[in-house]
Amino acid sequence: MSNHRSADVQDRLVAPATPGYRSSRRAGASPPPPPPPEEPRGRRSGDGGRRKLSGLAWTSIALTGLMVAGSLTGYTIYRSALAGFGQNDPDTKIRNPRPANITGALNVLIVGSDTRHGEGNARYGQAAARIDSGKRTDTMILMHISPTRDKAQLISFPRDSMVQIPQCEAEKSKTVLPATRDMINSAYNRGGIACTITTIETLTNIRIDHNVEVDFNGFKAIVDELHGIEVCLNSPVDDKKAKLKLPRGRSTLNGEQALGYVRLRAYGNHSDLERIKRQQLFASQVVKKITTGGVLSNPPKLIGLIQAASSSVTMDKKLANDPNKLLEIAQSARSLTASKVQFYTVPVLPDPTDPNRVIWDPVRAPKLFEAIRNDTALPEPTPTAKKFVPKVEQVKVQVINGTTTQGKAGEVAQQLTELGFNVVGTGNALTPEGTSQPKTQLLYGKRDTTGPDYAGVLASKLSGTKRPSTKGKVKVTNPAAFTGSGTTQTVADKGADKTPVIQLLIGDDFTGVRTEIPESIKETGISADTKNICA
Repeated sequence: MSNHRSADVQDRLVAPATPGYRSSRRAGASPPPPPPPEEPRGRRSGDGGRRKLSGLAWTSIALTGLMVAGSLTGYTIYRSALAGFGQNDPDTKIRNPRPANITGALNVLIVGSDTRHGEGNARYGQAAARIDSGKRTDTMILMHISPTRDKAQLISFPRDSMVQIPQCEAEKSKTVLPATRDMINSAYNRGGIACTITTIETLTNIRIDHNVEVDFNGFKAIVDELHGIEVCLNSPVDDKKAKLKLPRGRSTLNGEQALGYVRLRAYGNHSDLERIKRQQLFASQVVKKITTGGVLSNPPKLIGLIQAASSSVTMDKKLANDPNKLLEIAQSARSLTASKVQFYTVPVLPDPTDPNRVIWDPVRAPKLFEAIRNDTALPEPTPTAKKFVPKVEQVKVQVINGTTTQGKAGEVAQQLTELGFNVVGTGNALTPEGTSQPKTQLLYGKRDTTGPDYAGVLASKLSGTKRPSTKGKVKVTNPAAFTGSGTTQTVADKGADKTPVIQLLIGDDFTGVRTEIPESIKETGISADTKNICA
């Protein structure tokens, strides 16, 4: 991939997350127009048709790992595993002129299908969706793999994008459906994957070389085969519609939980664009686990991952039946790492005719497509997700005196309380010999996945070298509740009912709690670079 970055490509290419709020849709969204009568597969009307599985295509990030496996020794074994994938043949149904691939890059269109066919799929979504036999996609991703197969860029197309859909052949009736302006996800319902490919190619002028379709079960199976994916939330979630209940902070999700996570709407500002960003973070964790977890270099793990995905994944027959192409990708992608996989979203603006829809930015979107078409290096994505950092008042602490100095636990507990920590108790824990503990430690429970986050906040308030936290607590003697004198104890909010208690075990090397200047003193100060010189 070229290192050239033209000035116009330096513009930010990630869409602003303003339009498309869930609440506004409920209040006044008009349903998309029904499909032509030639295809009775019709979308669900109203809001019921819009609560679809978003993020299924992120399963395909795992498929990226399969395609770019570092070594495929014993290829016949892999070939046997790959035989389980479903196949489609969109090339025979595409009627419109197709753009040329001018760089040798590989462009794979990945879609998540919300079909209810297949064992276990019918239990998801609303009742109308379970009865409806149609299939839809509200997540589409273009995966662009560089000509040297050592970089990958994944472009998300917001499902609420209003675009011009070209004429397509209906899947069942074979009738040629006329061009129409509609939401981009309607193309899949009108003419299947062939119509979706035609739409993307017409709008971007990028040749789609291959395609991958994934359904509910494929997503869950891959996540479970990877033994879960870690996510981090800035606030707790209890969403019955998504069948998801998670605490604030880090959690490792199994397949069922991950499915709820990528479908989640009632979180943050409820917008589709914000949800895409969460899905991209999830996908990045999948990529990281595949590329750094030994999956690609471990034949049994890789075969297991392929077999887990095969029954719920469909790809075009050219890719599925071309061992040389798969082997070429696999052998040439050994240098692909998580740092070389980037995620972008097509930049959008509010649709002037409907505030619940978006249109592609007429200036920035073409620049993004041109960069992909010509394999021009894109600017590094700007991180937008904030790392979860608990507030001081959310950190529960048990102060334990591990020294022979009496009253040490109470003294430190009072200092931490004055800083705002929620000190829940004190106690003692000398060595078995009855001597002082040599080292001060920050400890959390073995099952407290968010323990390091909370312990890190406490560590930042201790003087001396910052101390790492350790999994596993000590047995405390003489435990007692603690109420700070002259302070008002702050209790963490109800959403943090699973907040871990961090043990601060004071050892001989303890140097104290950092002293902070009171606000009353700070107000009397002035900075040398102050801009306000009025007196």
